[in-house]
Amino acid sequence: MRKAPVLHQISPPRPIRYLRGPLKRTIMGLTKLVNGPAEALRGVESGMTLMLGGFGLCGIPENSIAELVRMGVNNLTCISNNAGVDDFGLGLLLQGRQIRKMVSSYVGENALFEQLMLSGELEVDLIPQGSLAERCRAGGAGIPAFFTPAGYGTEVAEGKEVRVFNGKPHILETALTADFAIVKAWKGDHFGNLVFKGTARNFNPMMAMAGRITVAEVEELVEPGELDPNHIHTPGIFVQRIFKGSEYEKRIEQRTVRKRS
Repeated sequence: MRKAPVLHQISPPRPIRYLRGPLKRTIMGLTKLVNGPAEALRGVESGMTLMLGGFGLCGIPENSIAELVRMGVNNLTCISNNAGVDDFGLGLLLQGRQIRKMVSSYVGENALFEQLMLSGELEVDLIPQGSLAERCRAGGAGIPAFFTPAGYGTEVAEGKEVRVFNGKPHILETALTADFAIVKAWKGDHFGNLVFKGTARNFNPMMAMAGRITVAEVEELVEPGELDPNHIHTPGIFVQRIFKGSEYEKRIEQRTVRKRS
């Protein structure tokens, strides 16, 4: 009678701090870690296209936005779900007239965004929210375009190819990519592997895939091997630079609480 094979449990990878010698030096050569936002955003220039993760003020790269304001780059095309609020998030770049064009799904709580759009000072491309997410994902996946029924029969469809699938008209939407994709994650390691938390996940994973250079700022930075591979949302292959952020304000746009009885 044949014996049943012995199943050996595979141990998780050991954190890098336990490694020694040439192996550790080789692995450390793969690190994406930089010292802070100034080093992470090196190479950002006026006139570039940037993707910035977040939904409203949830999951936005606060440290990187502050650095863009300090750098003073302008004439930017920013791809983001919306533009924060008047005095926070991408609203800070709008205040300094650093953004030439916004590619977004809605104006949100930003009165300045609305004002600049209606006056014609800011070019705006408003896209259905699902289409915006899929266009970013397509850019990261190498899919040049796709058909969707969203927006057919509206201004969104003007000038776009229309085809009928299963009796339903669809419009052709092209993929979105950016010179820099700037995202915010909850945890990350030196290799750029990222874990997002709750609703802060939103647009961040799709945009992280679609940048020629992807910058990730994280709340908690851990050593390689400390993240469970099953919990990683964005593999480090998509990330070129990572740094640990600080002093996150995490504002809430509209705080709603239950009335006291």
